[in-house]
Amino acid sequence: MSRDATVTGDVGPTGPRLTAAVRWSGATAVVTVTGELDRDTQEPLREALAGALERRPERIVVDCAQLAFCDSTGLNLLLTTRLEAIEAGGALELAALSPPVARVFDITGVIAVFTVYEELPGELAEGEQP
Repeated sequence: MSRDATVTGDVGPTGPRLTAAVRWSGATAVVTVTGELDRDTQEPLREALAGALERRPERIVVDCAQLAFCDSTGLNLLLTTRLEAIEAGGALELAALSPPVARVFDITGVIAVFTVYEELPGELAEGEQP
């Protein structure tokens, strides 16, 4: 996977059901997820996160502003990747959880193990390169 990349999943009548775009800001990978994350659509995010982890970033920030839905498969993918990031000396953090996604994280208690930002931190906003 190139330094900046977009991974697209199955395409439905209105376009891809899930996309995951990776871009870099210094030693931080910003993974922007768009669509619905579930058992059938997880592969683009799995590939994007694996590609980011290969480069051993200081942290991965998953921008969830455009993530409309996340089921237990998505939770498990993020939890597993968080552990892999920690084992590699980094971190996995979340930004801009939509209300439906935040509710799933709250109900399951998963929210407690992540650093979560209300919005993507300014230094990681599109176009910023420290």
